Amino acid sequence: MNELLWFLLVGLIAGWLAGVLMGGGGFGLVGDLLVGVLGAVLGGHLFGSAIIGVHGLLGSILVATLGAVILLVCLRVVRRLT
Repeated sequence: MNELLWFLLVGLIAGWLAGVLMGGGGFGLVGDLLVGVLGAVLGGHLFGSAIIGVHGLLGSILVATLGAVILLVCLRVVRRLT
């Protein structure tokens, strides 16, 4: 249960940071959480494949934020194509 709360907190922070970095501000509590959690999963897969060890809370936030930024870039590209 404790790990789930940390995962959600990291996702929320990462989603908010990704929104700020992409120039749109935050997406609201639910939007930030969704983008951050999906970004954490994406970042975990990308960095896990690259065999880059990430440790600690700051490392988790960094990986989740990078994954969320990649997710937002992909969503923007798809939106422009439609």
